[in-house]
Amino acid sequence: MLKDNLNHVIENIHKSCKNEVTLIAVSKTKPAEMIQELYDAGCRNFGENKVQELIDKYEILPKDICWHMIGHLQRNKVKYIVDKVSLIHSVDSLRLAQTIEKEAEKKNCVVDILIEINMAREESKYGIYPEELEALLREISHLSHIRVKGLMTVAPNVKNPEENRKIFTEMKKLSVDIAKKNIDNIIMSILSMGMSNDYNIAVEEGANMVRVGTSIFGARNYNI
Repeated sequence: MLKDNLNHVIENIHKSCKNEVTLIAVSKTKPAEMIQELYDAGCRNFGENKVQELIDKYEILPKDICWHMIGHLQRNKVKYIVDKVSLIHSVDSLRLAQTIEKEAEKKNCVVDILIEINMAREESKYGIYPEELEALLREISHLSHIRVKGLMTVAPNVKNPEENRKIFTEMKKLSVDIAKKNIDNIIMSILSMGMSNDYNIAVEEGANMVRVGTSIFGARNYNI
């Protein structure tokens, strides 16, 4: 079933876009056995929201998995994952970036990150506002153990996915505008947006990384 779900999502992405799109299977709250099943089906990118859950799974699953930290990251947890994750999607402050820099230097590694944008300006969501992005990037650009690879957003939870098209369009424009500024050590190669409800539209509007959980794993049980 999981393999069929995975293939169905991949087919939908291909229908929406001819460019290469990285599919992240969001495995939060799901057991290692399910991740292994998807791994055996060819999936290598998995996303987690919580540091401890990511660490637990990292220890017991194949080491060539690319782990993505997609949830809010507390600064006191950074040290546990800097040398384990392929990409941190949720950097939303200079202080967090500086902590990642400090811990990455200790581990002698360079950490790829995305800047989280609160494009819809939802009070319940993390992320910076678009107008704050350039100033933050110019500060982060001086950090030698961090590579900014692009942007991420979590769009509103809407019944009609079309309502989020404008959000995705604005994110793509923001990414293009920042790329034109040619800030040192900053590239806009990744645009992470779109989830189970709206990934097709996100891809149509320029996403090259989508974070899909429910459509692959099924509904989550948050009571476990």
